Amino acid sequence: MKKKVILAFSGGLDTSFCVLHLMKNGFDVVTATIDTGGLSNEDLTQIEARSNELGAVKHIHVDAKKDIFDEIISHQIKANGLYEGIYPNMCSDRYTIAKHLIRVAKKENTGFVSHGCTGAGNDQVRIDVTLNTLASDLKIIAPIRELMITRPEEIEYLESNGFSVDNKVKRYTINENVFGVTVSGSEIDEGKEPADESWQITRVTEKEPEYVTIEFNEGAPVSLNGKKMHGSDIMVELNKTAGAHGYGRGIYYEDETIGIKGIQAFEAPGLLLLIEAHKALEKAVLTKRQQKMKAFLGNEWADLVFNGLFYEPLVNDIHAFNDANQKVVTGTVRMKIEEKSVMPCEIQTEYSLIDEKIGSYAQGGTWEGKEAEAFIKFHGMQQRIAFNRK
Repeated sequence: MKKKVILAFSGGLDTSFCVLHLMKNGFDVVTATIDTGGLSNEDLTQIEARSNELGAVKHIHVDAKKDIFDEIISHQIKANGLYEGIYPNMCSDRYTIAKHLIRVAKKENTGFVSHGCTGAGNDQVRIDVTLNTLASDLKIIAPIRELMITRPEEIEYLESNGFSVDNKVKRYTINENVFGVTVSGSEIDEGKEPADESWQITRVTEKEPEYVTIEFNEGAPVSLNGKKMHGSDIMVELNKTAGAHGYGRGIYYEDETIGIKGIQAFEAPGLLLLIEAHKALEKAVLTKRQQKMKAFLGNEWADLVFNGLFYEPLVNDIHAFNDANQKVVTGTVRMKIEEKSVMPCEIQTEYSLIDEKIGSYAQGGTWEGKEAEAFIKFHGMQQRIAFNRK
């Protein structure tokens, strides 16, 4: 009997090559598409057809959109977690993919799993470290990494075996999930401005300003424009709405886990809007010291998750810290969306730290003028002494 291997399958260039390579090396290939968003029913049908065309013995589809939101993105919003302050960790769905690969491998009774990661990127780290942590008995096969094969060589191999390759696939590597879209390759890798065709969901089609209202409950988004929705569905809707105004795109020179730098274009309108709304609500309800500590831990969370360490115990520690302070991050935020920008313009919450009975900014409060004068004197005392010393 042939050995069976579970291949994380997108239907793209790399994983199409992997099917043929694994079959050539004596494996029965079971392709598993772990759907973390961005795939239409037509896309899923095409992916399954591609699997069958290539000769896989079985194709499995797993809907993991809600999983990734509940297990990762909800914590990312609470942490305001952007890697190096810019990148919205859009490939953290690799943790969800790895987790479901393990489940499929157990169900299919095999000890082999495979993926199409290269030897130069971060995804190999996220997937392999997760597999080694959660199921160290599984054997990982990564054909692209093991062969160090190039994209033109993959295309030539597929076409020489009678399989066509889409022209867009030839030019760019495009990853789409519930976060949005990442694009690399061609002029992007050369540090040039991405061509208009590279942008997938942030092409400007709406010119007039638009408003959306997000309700948060303990830091997590729970409704959009008054309609209760799962967080993953809120992101899908906001990707469409904010993306139509050109909001949420960026080009990022990222520090890769393996020590090199890479260039990536990304589009994440829904997530970035939610983080901006969440930060605005936090400003109203959290103390200055809470916000300061949250910013530090949010940066640490994003760094750990970017670098393949989602199951590091510190990540759970940060989740516990945030779950505690997010108890009061409850309320609604009205966001104004204009061309390539968003702005929080109204916040309603019963937990606001603005209390007009105690004081109103620039107007007055429950203290006397001489008390303010004394405070100012002591507040600047060390600065005054330091400035005047020899």
